[in-house]
Amino acid sequence: MSAAYFRLQQLISPSLPIGAFTYSQGMEWAVESGWIKDAESLYAWLDSVLSGTMVTMELPLLLRIADCIENKDAQGYHDWSAYLLSCRETSELRAEEQQRGQAFSALLDKLPEAAAWPELSDPVWRGAMDISQLTGFALACYKWNISREDMLRGYLWSWLENMVIGAVKLIPLGQSDGQRVLFRFTDYLSTACEEAFDVEDDDIGASSPAQAIASSLHETQYCRLFRS
Repeated sequence: MSAAYFRLQQLISPSLPIGAFTYSQGMEWAVESGWIKDAESLYAWLDSVLSGTMVTMELPLLLRIADCIENKDAQGYHDWSAYLLSCRETSELRAEEQQRGQAFSALLDKLPEAAAWPELSDPVWRGAMDISQLTGFALACYKWNISREDMLRGYLWSWLENMVIGAVKLIPLGQSDGQRVLFRFTDYLSTACEEAFDVEDDDIGASSPAQAIASSLHETQYCRLFRS
């Protein structure tokens, strides 16, 4: 088994110090309001975000960003990153995107091979990394020879696992129930990644109004476990 496999596991690990576990993306308010109250409603919530945001926006943009890295297109790399940020519908979601992007690029700076990655010191490339977490993730996948398919699968699984971990704390949900929710998604995840390859540039965008509403209301929620 190649080193690329293990590098990908490191990139998608919940223990990666980029703060993914500190955000709920509106889910905390959805739990407080009663929209999410058990494993079944959690599955419905995550399925909606998966189909309305991940497949139609984040995964296609991750592919566009990877293309720019391969083609050494710094401006395209920056522009797609800025487009992603503009698609985040609330100040909370935009802040998360930028904070995780900055944390990811800071982490890459500390790698033993960082000096051999000129993108980390170039102002255009680095500026894009500070806008979005996808840019640093895609760059690491490129440098470590992780395939596009595995890149998408890994990113999608990382998002899903972090959301379920958050839900286990918030609802609260038993650990076994959380694992059953993850299991229900496994048959569809590869198909979701395949669908992302077919999304045209003009069709890239998010359509998860419930998440946008919950995220905007979470910004002023009185008692919160997760960042806003």
